[in-house]
Amino acid sequence: MLKLVDHPEFIRQNTSLLAPPLVPEVLLHLAHEAVPIWQKTEEELGEIGLPPPFWAFAWAGGQALARYVLDHPALVAGKTVLDLATGSGLVGIAAKKAGAEAVLAADIDLFATAAARLNAEANDVVLDITDDDLLQNGPDRFDVILVGDLFYEKDLAARVHAWLGQAREQGALALIGDPGRSYLPKSALTHVIDYNVPVTRELEDSEIKRTAVWRV
Repeated sequence: MLKLVDHPEFIRQNTSLLAPPLVPEVLLHLAHEAVPIWQKTEEELGEIGLPPPFWAFAWAGGQALARYVLDHPALVAGKTVLDLATGSGLVGIAAKKAGAEAVLAADIDLFATAAARLNAEANDVVLDITDDDLLQNGPDRFDVILVGDLFYEKDLAARVHAWLGQAREQGALALIGDPGRSYLPKSALTHVIDYNVPVTRELEDSEIKRTAVWRV
């Protein structure tokens, strides 16, 4: 029997509204420590071995991509945007603040979609939010697709890259924020810009991650 979880209430009780270091314009419900909220998430769902609560942290790839979008609003202004694997909703919120006409924030984690909704409200923006796995089908038509830090697993990275390739053929501008994950296909991408992103050592191997934005 599935356990009913009040995702928004869990997020409110276990996070604080904070601004990511590289994107002070945005407030997010973020966790102060990784392990405690990870354990609480497993307890809440009654499952052990869950992936980390990606939605509870401002990952380097997302921060870099959000910064780039806010600094270059013409990329998204008046356009339809997809924030793929949105996590906290940071990148989608940045796109909306930069003037995007409509933003779809997609994530298969119900905690993430709840967090994205709460974070959108905290920043007074409107996101369309879905928990559908968009990678299962060909990409819908978007003007811009934003992907923050999604190349950390081999099979997932291959699926995402192929899917983005299809979207690019349909005319979408696809941008990736990545802090040097192992499975990023750099040779097939165009480097755009680098940022030094403050992060937590609980989740990364250093307190500052050199993070790039790439174009498909």
